[in-house]
Amino acid sequence: MAKRLEGKRIAITGPRKAEELSTIVQKMGGIALIRPAQGTVFLDEPELGGGISEWIRLKPEWSILTTGMGLEALINTAQEMELEEHFLQSIAHSKIAARGYKTVNALKKRGLTPLVRDDDGSTEGLLRQMEDYDFSGNNAVVQLHGDPAPHLVSWLEERGATVRTVLPYKHISPPEEQLRQLLDDILEGRVDAVTFTSAPQVRFLIGHAAERGLEKALRAAFEQEIVAVAVGKVTAQSIREEGIDRVIAPKEERMGSMMVELAKYYAALSDGEASESILFENGGIIHE
Repeated sequence: MAKRLEGKRIAITGPRKAEELSTIVQKMGGIALIRPAQGTVFLDEPELGGGISEWIRLKPEWSILTTGMGLEALINTAQEMELEEHFLQSIAHSKIAARGYKTVNALKKRGLTPLVRDDDGSTEGLLRQMEDYDFSGNNAVVQLHGDPAPHLVSWLEERGATVRTVLPYKHISPPEEQLRQLLDDILEGRVDAVTFTSAPQVRFLIGHAAERGLEKALRAAFEQEIVAVAVGKVTAQSIREEGIDRVIAPKEERMGSMMVELAKYYAALSDGEASESILFENGGIIHE
């Protein structure tokens, strides 16, 4: 399996850990091309400080945490404000709901364990696990993950919760020239596969293609020669929602597993079309 990506040109659209993923690609014989399709901006202390102070003041019945990176940003800001102990105590005294293994790990580092966690890494998976709890009359503070979460907020409000949201960082589009380079590489066949590690990367790429009148051509490229690869099922679902049906993703959200699944796909292609049809019998996602 080690050299199953021999000669394959893999575009890496996630700005975080791009070097780490490049190393994995190279070790498997591939050629890594860093093509950022997303920017991330951490909000400054005055903006975050208000949310942290409110969290401490409210002592909410529920703390709902959606990303490890966001939680770490909040804790770091609280530390700078000399409020870290109070902030963590506020979370510890609440019922904690956590989405994603990175969030759970960030909590574990502080000796905290969530009462509720998702069953599949998604917000929907978290909601399923919260279904049996009573939120009536409760305060709930939700740590967002780069974008608003209207479905999560409305779900809580429908069950009687008063919801506050805190946004530690937000996703922004990268410089236009970066999206232009990525799109041109795809349309001109200079890459064999494109990896996506979050939904905004797909959204920004599709949006740029639409602005240039090339959205249809982009989708056609992914239907033909170019392979879309997702880090996990949540990102894969986002890709399919954008009209790209052929998506490869591992069962567990890991970068290394993502590249192993891509290698399996290419191995199956070399064995003939029959193997490909078996690989894609589960909605286009290859599972380990």
